[in-house]
Amino acid sequence: MKIEYLHHSGCTVETENYFLVFDYYKGDINLKDKKTIVFSSHSHKDHYNPEIFKWQEEVEDINYVLSSDIDMEPGPNVFIMEPYEILKLHDVNIRSFASTDLGLSFLVEVEGRTIFFAADLNWWIWPEDSKEERREMEEAFKGEINKLKEYEIDVAFFPVDPRLRENYSLGGKYLIYELKPKYFIPIHLWGKFNITKDFAKETKGTPTKVIEIHRDNQIIEI
Repeated sequence: MKIEYLHHSGCTVETENYFLVFDYYKGDINLKDKKTIVFSSHSHKDHYNPEIFKWQEEVEDINYVLSSDIDMEPGPNVFIMEPYEILKLHDVNIRSFASTDLGLSFLVEVEGRTIFFAADLNWWIWPEDSKEERREMEEAFKGEINKLKEYEIDVAFFPVDPRLRENYSLGGKYLIYELKPKYFIPIHLWGKFNITKDFAKETKGTPTKVIEIHRDNQIIEI
């Protein structure tokens, strides 16, 4: 499996027969002559760009899986999902889960591998949050992670957001301890790549391999 960290939360996953694109919104991308599935988790401008639909001019077999908050009508190759739905495209199984922000997170089973793309699902704790807001966020986040415990996850893409300051690692560590993915790839970095090194240090000793991100368009072979 070949993974490319594109930019911010945008990533691609390439297997023998498939090319998956998650939350592209800008940057360099090399499309492949493979069965392509493009995921957009929600309508925030740092996760979705309608430019993705131009890729149909280059790729013969391409499908789009979008959250229902994106203003787009379903079509022959455009699939709109709500949380907790199941979709099968070719032999790829897609399950949608909720977010603690907007839209969806995705669990994707492709060619023997299970990928979890969290998008904006995170334990978002901001300095200005009240005790009640913090309690509600914790409850919502842990509840969503609990729904994923039945799955053996090979690769988890998850936010490690430097804007959260001392709480930047809260959600990622909880996911690692509870779900034990084989690999953890930080996203939502806002260009602050050094924070992935800090996160890897904080989770050292766990069975999960944390991939440090050093630049846009970094290639990761798994």
